[in-house]
Amino acid sequence: MYAPSCRLRPLGSADFDRVLQLERVLFGAGAWTYGMLADELAALGRWYVVAEPAGPDAIAVYGIGPKPVVGYAGLWFDGDVAQIMTIGVDPHYQRHGVGRALLEALVGRARKLRAEAVLLEVRVDNEPALALYERYGFERIGLRRRYYQPEDKDAFTMRLDLRDQRDQHEQQGAAS
Repeated sequence: MYAPSCRLRPLGSADFDRVLQLERVLFGAGAWTYGMLADELAALGRWYVVAEPAGPDAIAVYGIGPKPVVGYAGLWFDGDVAQIMTIGVDPHYQRHGVGRALLEALVGRARKLRAEAVLLEVRVDNEPALALYERYGFERIGLRRRYYQPEDKDAFTMRLDLRDQRDQHEQQGAAS
């Protein structure tokens, strides 16, 4: 499977149809609707990005002009803690670094906002996502029974503590 490098950019209303198409493929009956997505983007403290193919290879494959959205992700910051609202990657682009790039963008944004931590929920049976989050340093802190509806699936709540990382970075800066 061919997977060109990707670039991230802000999610815009022109991306809604593609994001909703991916939602249905990835999340089935639990997928967001147009209204849910619009409300989410309009809510305070939200930040959403999309991934699209980039570089010379993308031009060779997709031609000049707009490229298809192959992933999307969103963050909510309440003033203390950032919450990952969603990460979705086109199945053809999974395991090619798109999800990691989106996660890094969300965590980077949380750091810029000086969030104390990043929280997320993930289905207990989503092994690839669990592996990604654990590699990135997230820890399982709880179980939310029947969190995903209408599928009736449990979710792990996971947390990445940014205070420890910020303290280490500030100590390194002071030692230089």
